[in-house]
Amino acid sequence: MKLNLQHIAAFSNGQRGGNPAGVVICDVLPEPGVMQEVAAQVGYSETVFAAPGDEGWRVRYFAPEVEVDFCGHATIALGAALARHQQPGLFRLSLNHARITVDGYLSEAEWGASFQSPPTRSGPVSGPVLTEALDLFGLTPDDLDGRIPPAIAHGGADHLVLALKTRETLKAMHYDLEKGRAFAEREGFVTLNLVYAETDTLFHSRNPFPFGGVYEDPATGAAAAALAGYIRDIGWPHQGTIVIRQGEDMGMPSQLKAEITPETGASIRVSGSARLIREVQTLEA
Repeated sequence: MKLNLQHIAAFSNGQRGGNPAGVVICDVLPEPGVMQEVAAQVGYSETVFAAPGDEGWRVRYFAPEVEVDFCGHATIALGAALARHQQPGLFRLSLNHARITVDGYLSEAEWGASFQSPPTRSGPVSGPVLTEALDLFGLTPDDLDGRIPPAIAHGGADHLVLALKTRETLKAMHYDLEKGRAFAEREGFVTLNLVYAETDTLFHSRNPFPFGGVYEDPATGAAAAALAGYIRDIGWPHQGTIVIRQGEDMGMPSQLKAEITPETGASIRVSGSARLIREVQTLEA
């Protein structure tokens, strides 16, 4: 089977940064083992596979070592690819456990996409889990921003949210990947989302992805949706939209915009620009 692979960075900052994703658009999805093998070969944090279905597109996401149910930056990359190779517009996506939409746009001035996340929800973190998370990152309770308590936030998958008091503490983030992987696998955390609120509407984020064998992602749309849903739950003065800057400490500056409606549990609209890394590559699978 021949597969056409596109290399696209999602949530880019102009012609810099963004999170690279592999995008494979095909007539029929390959077998799961083939998709996993391709994702490992590509080596990005996620590769998305899409094929026409009864109601839009059937979509699956694979990290190098595991399948994930939802990936935001790969969804942005897919929407941008569909806009470029089909036509700009709204595309309906059927995921493993949710149905969402992505709106791909393309003009002389801008290329990118916006997606509507799965429904959001959030809940507290148990004492033992929080203690283990703080130990993992070498943090203490005094490092945390009490305005945004630690939480498990969901926007298609579970993400651990730790809000920090200072930008300097966020910049100094470090952890052991293997310990992080064991922790994330046991607790079911797709990512570990460390954030700093510079203002009510501007957040900085660092987003380890040990569950997928990735030390850190430069832009994470699923975590952005989960965070936005969580701050709505706690009554944060978000004013309807937040901007998240991620990847700066990796030298891959990225920017994500999350639009928040008042309804508890509602989907979050996450938007970002796209940047072409490499033209279509043909793979034998």
